[in-house]
Order: sequence, then structure tokens, then C-alpha cells
Amino acid sequence: MAQDLFQYDKMVESALRGVVRDALARVARDGLRGGHHFYIGFRTGLPGVVLPPQILAKYPEDMTIVLQHQFWGLEVGEAAFSVTLSFSNRMERLTIPFAAIATFADPSVKFGLQFEVPAEVAAGEREPAASLPASPAALPAREKPDLPADAKNEAERPAAEIVTLDRFRKR
Repeated sequence: MAQDLFQYDKMVESALRGVVRDALARVARDGLRGGHHFYIGFRTGLPGVVLPPQILAKYPEDMTIVLQHQFWGLEVGEAAFSVTLSFSNRMERLTIPFAAIATFADPSVKFGLQFEVPAEVAAGEREPAASLPASPAALPAREKPDLPADAKNEAERPAAEIVTLDRFRKR
């Protein structure tokens, strides 16, 4: 078999991360429409992730944030996005590189993506936390959210189909 000199798997992953970037850019420009909302899981220890120290202490490996009703100042760049969320009634600014995203889901339309990302990096490689304001609730990656009554019916629906890149990778 010929050697893959094009690294198609990396091209596909980059294109799918572009879907996440484009979806967030639309929300930054137009706001969330209809029932759309996003669950974004990411590795907190990767370079470029900027979290306040108390949040990083609570979620040292990974966390999931929800962009639905309460988030502010969503800014989307080529390599990362920043958003302000509320943690225990305190506004905190987060910056998350697209390369740190492990999962992205929009349960309202049963859409989801899963990416391969390194588990963590040495603590010394982490960027210092920013002390800017923030937005909606952050969730531990493995805990279920406390959903409002109207969202509980949605949570009971079948989960979004997760597209993993593994099925496209050469072994």
C-alpha cells in the first residue's frame, strides 16, 4: 500500500474543526437561533487554553461548557474562541483553541463531532489564566447537566450521532 503523503486524516480533522469554527462564528455574529445550543468538551491542559486558576483546579484534565442561554462576548478567531461564562455567579473569560476541542454537539439537531486530542501537557507549558469576564455554566465532562424542565424532554431523546475520525484512519 502506498504511503499517505497527503495526510488525509489530518485534512479531514482540520475541515471538521472548521465546522465548529463556522458554527461559533455564526453565533457570534447572529446569536443562537431556534433551539440550537452547543456542548463543547475540551482538554484544559493543552497550550493556549486560558482558564481562571480556580476553574482549572476544578477541571484539571477536561471540561464541557454549554452555550445556550447565558454567555457573553463570544469572539471567534482562526485558531481559538473566547467566551464569558458565569461560574457560581461570577463572570469568567475562557479562551479555547480549536485544537483543544475533544467534542462538539448540537443536541437540538442531533449533530456531534468527536476529535482526537492529547490528554494533557506538562503543567509548565500552560498559559497563564486571563482575568477577564465570562458566560454560561461549565460542566465536568462526565457529569450530566441540571437541565431546565423544557430541556429535559430533549435530553431524553436519543443522543446525537457522534462522527469519529477513527473509522477513516488507516491502521
